[in-house]
Amino acid sequence: MTGVAIQSLPGGASEARRLAARLGIPHQEIALHGFPDGEMRVTVGPAASTTIIYASLDRPNDKLLAILFAAEALRRTGARRLVLLAPYLCYMRQDTAFHAGEAISQKVVGRLIAGIMNRVITVDAHLHRTADISAVFPGIEAENLSAMPTIANVLRQTGIDPATVAIGPDAESRPWVSDLASQLGLAHTVAQKTRRGDRAVEIGFAEPALVAGRPVLLVDDIVSSGGTLIACAKALKGAGATTIDAVITHALFAPEIATAFADAGIRSVRSTSSVPHPSNAIPLDDILATALRGEISGQIFPEKTP
Repeated sequence: MTGVAIQSLPGGASEARRLAARLGIPHQEIALHGFPDGEMRVTVGPAASTTIIYASLDRPNDKLLAILFAAEALRRTGARRLVLLAPYLCYMRQDTAFHAGEAISQKVVGRLIAGIMNRVITVDAHLHRTADISAVFPGIEAENLSAMPTIANVLRQTGIDPATVAIGPDAESRPWVSDLASQLGLAHTVAQKTRRGDRAVEIGFAEPALVAGRPVLLVDDIVSSGGTLIACAKALKGAGATTIDAVITHALFAPEIATAFADAGIRSVRSTSSVPHPSNAIPLDDILATALRGEISGQIFPEKTP
């Protein structure tokens, strides 16, 4: 049995294969078979003592079940330590019951994963009222990596006007926009957002004069419907921004929305490789490989079986 290996769900196979090659460890794709009634058969490769499961959890429902089945097979065939590498982590938004009767999905998913894994690694998890990622996964190791240093490096390499103002589309984006702006030495602020529904928002700025006659960089962790980004771009254009570009960690929006982004005045949208998407322009290989190197050397954490 090999010491460490990566196995991946099909959607992330190319990213996982690239990461495995960088780390010098084997990679195998987990096979999924769907039956006519909607049930699923999951077949894993040979278990390593430490098996890393690469699964970015966009469109998560079938993936969560696949991970659960894969963990059972890997444990049964010899894996002593399971590490979930999920560059995008699902169901983190619902960290409280906003209305009577709502399930708190963050708690449910966190406990499910904590029951089958020894360690979870993710990137820019959508945490707000939860102070730390370890609270989501009780009893196991968990890390929430930041994509902002990687994004900052790419922007430096490709060039960014020092007059640029970094803008967060809402108060929740403040940690990301302030971090990136600090690394690049840019002015920054966040918009004031009023949500009217899943796809309807109103955007305003406390200091609209800050962006007049200056380029703008929109910064956010997740873009799903794209409505907030579009509303923010329109408001920025009205406030006199000369150009508008966007960088995001997790691109969950449909590719065809790119036309609406352009119509709203957004010149470019670049995302990280956390979720496979046509807008991917910022690979996360460096931070993911760094987070996993301790697993390869066997010096990361003592093994334990949940």
